[in-house]
Amino acid sequence: MSTSPDLTARPRGPVATVVIHNPARRNAMTPAMWRQLPVLLDGLEADPAVRVLVLTGAAGTFCAGADLGDLDELLAAGDGSIAVAAEERLAAFGRPTVAAIEGACVGGGCQLAVACDLRLASAEARFGVPPARLGLVYPAPTTRRLAALVGPSAAKHLLFSSELVDAERALRIGLVDEVLPAGELAGRVTTLTATIAERSRLTVAAAKEIVDGRADADRLAWWHAQVRDSGEAREGVAAMNERRPPRFGWTPPTAH
Repeated sequence: MSTSPDLTARPRGPVATVVIHNPARRNAMTPAMWRQLPVLLDGLEADPAVRVLVLTGAAGTFCAGADLGDLDELLAAGDGSIAVAAEERLAAFGRPTVAAIEGACVGGGCQLAVACDLRLASAEARFGVPPARLGLVYPAPTTRRLAALVGPSAAKHLLFSSELVDAERALRIGLVDEVLPAGELAGRVTTLTATIAERSRLTVAAAKEIVDGRADADRLAWWHAQVRDSGEAREGVAAMNERRPPRFGWTPPTAH
């Protein structure tokens, strides 16, 4: 792997892994990497073979934050920053997303992790939201997403104090979904993503939209029509009755 900062995508069967790689800065996101992420996600979303996305960091660190080299550009952008654009694109990715977190998950790294659907962490992972230490205003979309995940009080604690919290506290407040002993994270991520990839794509895609609040009445009617027309539910019930794995065949239409 190159020593220069970049993001790499590794599709393997139904699971694609995006790796944050900036070893000299503990995988901090550079401006080029923020711009690269939406482009990379567009390509993966266009690949019908990809059913689950994993986001992780290289060399035992998830992401230590954002590169703040051009502070004037950052201040001028406000909520229109390239980091927010990348976060929003990740949150809107059309397949389930899983953050696999080791080491530091701070600032921009926490921003990316919270934009994923699920977060699995190694027991030695540490989390922090540092704008109050830097005199910055955390972007409104990012703040709202964090508060929706952990609740107002826990979000305020993270934002007001800028303290690092360990993986067990992150689990208690809902910042992560599972904490694994050192050395077991990769195996659990592999097992979980394989399980998700075997499930009905229709069910998973609809569930993601509904939970995220992106399905209006017309869209819900569309989803129910997909269930009726696809035969997905009949196959699922038949497989359960016959005690065999289901053979789900629905794929996302290219346009609807």
